[in-house]
Amino acid sequence: MHSHLRFENPPALPHEKVAEFLERALRVPSLEGEAAAVLIGSALNDDDREFVEHWCVQVGTRAASGSPLLGLAGLCLGHAARRFGCLSDEALALAESLAARAEADPTDVDGRALDGFDDIRSFLHLW
Repeated sequence: MHSHLRFENPPALPHEKVAEFLERALRVPSLEGEAAAVLIGSALNDDDREFVEHWCVQVGTRAASGSPLLGLAGLCLGHAARRFGCLSDEALALAESLAARAEADPTDVDGRALDGFDDIRSFLHLW
């Protein structure tokens, strides 16, 4: 018997819960899976662009090399570019850096950073 799984994007959580959880996850690698859902929920559903960018930048600059959160931060910046139509210079520079790292060494940053940067170039009409 086959069961049909249904995928749903995670919801945006209140800002204080996002901040508290992501701060903890950056210190405790075993929380990376839950942190991914929190960051994705914010990137896809939170209407505060500055908040979304802030946490993508925090995760993308503070997660350890090889952490799946690095590629995810780049992907979520791509979501933010699509949703809001703009990114700060800091967020744009980070997305480009994460994509370059992913291209150079996929064990450092996974390929989702490349997907995110492709989205950024497409939705922000860059290059």
